[in-house]
Amino acid sequence: MQIEPIHIDNQNKLIRDYRDAKLSIMEHFDYGMLDFQKRVNEISSRTYNREQLAHVLKQLNEMWGATSATFSNIERLKEARSVVVVGGQQAGLLTGPLYSVNKVISIIQLARQQEKELGIPVIPVFWIAGEDHDFEEINHVYMGRKSFKKYKLPIRNDEKLSISQMDIDHKVVQDWLKTILNQISETKFTNELNNMIVDCLEHSNNYVDFFAQLIFRLFPEEGLVLIDSGNKQVRELESEYFAQMIMKQEEISAGVVESIEKLTNKGYTIDLDVSLESGNLFYHLNGERILLNKDAEGNWIGKQNEIILSVEEILHVAKQHPEQLSNNVITRPLMQDLLFPTLAFIGGPGEISYWSVLKPAFHGLGIKMPPVVPRLSFTYLEPKAKKIMQKYNIPIEVAVNHGVVAIRDKWFQAKMEPPVGETASQIKRSITEIHRPLLQIAEKTRSDVGELAHKNLAYLIRDIEFLEKRIENALKEKYHKELEDFSLLENLLHPDGLQERVWNPLPFLNEYGLDFFREICCKECSVEEEHFIIYL
Repeated sequence: MQIEPIHIDNQNKLIRDYRDAKLSIMEHFDYGMLDFQKRVNEISSRTYNREQLAHVLKQLNEMWGATSATFSNIERLKEARSVVVVGGQQAGLLTGPLYSVNKVISIIQLARQQEKELGIPVIPVFWIAGEDHDFEEINHVYMGRKSFKKYKLPIRNDEKLSISQMDIDHKVVQDWLKTILNQISETKFTNELNNMIVDCLEHSNNYVDFFAQLIFRLFPEEGLVLIDSGNKQVRELESEYFAQMIMKQEEISAGVVESIEKLTNKGYTIDLDVSLESGNLFYHLNGERILLNKDAEGNWIGKQNEIILSVEEILHVAKQHPEQLSNNVITRPLMQDLLFPTLAFIGGPGEISYWSVLKPAFHGLGIKMPPVVPRLSFTYLEPKAKKIMQKYNIPIEVAVNHGVVAIRDKWFQAKMEPPVGETASQIKRSITEIHRPLLQIAEKTRSDVGELAHKNLAYLIRDIEFLEKRIENALKEKYHKELEDFSLLENLLHPDGLQERVWNPLPFLNEYGLDFFREICCKECSVEEEHFIIYL
């Protein structure tokens, strides 16, 4: 297995400037990307509810089938010097796209590297966003070699329950799994893979359970600690922090709005809808999450006035019924940092963009934003893809960044000598010119004869175009195998963008075994690199 870094062309301006540590963006963060020792010094002056946090984590991770390596790390979290590397994602079906697994690898690797560097316990933590309710974002996978197809789980979340609260319909998911597994070829690992997935499903009550079970099967001995933000026990830990966020709402929202304005004026694009009235918390009413705002009287209200709470009432909810509250995109990072002694946050490009506005929100609570580290980004290059690239002399950087459609079209055009399209266009122009005198005579003779002449010309042009299409189709049949090579390469390396944003881990586990991602995890990669090609 060979690993090499490559440059990614299509990163947005904010991510590019962040990686280049330009002052225009770095002044919106408290730390540089790798300022870990400075961060440790700040954490040492803060206090955390380590005992209760460890107690809840132990219960959750036991439920999901964690190994002794995870429980050892949970115990180490009680130590005053210990810190965590944290990152998270929604609970995607079969883990979701590859970037979810790549994020797990990033968290484990950075924790391992920094434990050696700093000489203190550094624990990898994956935050499962179980409070999210957008089931449409996670209810499908894409499968296929020559072309991708979306396989959607035929279940709806009409009640808008959080993912943690959605009970699994085991029969429906089992039938869906059979369809998914039918899309992959039979290998020596297929039976083991199927048994592992089915076993995880049988031991899961909801979709967070299913996700967590699978993650622990893929990374059993790395000491990874999982947390479900939608779990009631976790919400109880968050009670006092909800209260802090409620009391500091004005500072948080005003600071974020100002940050967005400053970044926008610098030419950065921030896709966040925040106003001075944003409460940045959800209230759970009859299972549905309602985003809260502040009205002119200082009440906390739902968008449709579904709920109206005074400050005293919402503080009571935070202290007595914290399970009725949850974080949004602004306050989730704050909550992570208040719960955990966070050495670093691992994020994807979208997450880093919205974290860039959060510095004043952290300061509003009297804390600093942790170093924000881009997750590792991988493209897995199988031997068949490498062979095709060598055959057509296609650079890997081009295939990953831009795909091979333009290269395929140029290659195919070169097979048409003389070029069919250009020749047909010349003939159509010539016929039109030669036909013009006859058309003019027909128009002068009588209007209906003129109309007939126009139709006659259209028929002639249509026949040329028909022959042109038949020639192209015949050439496509002649070069069918070569064109299939290009299609396969496009789907493997650039399926509507980077591979990791579309592909599910399933085909790789089926081809290379259940230890595949653990083996990748053992290969040390630097977060300073933009992207890695892993030659399989």
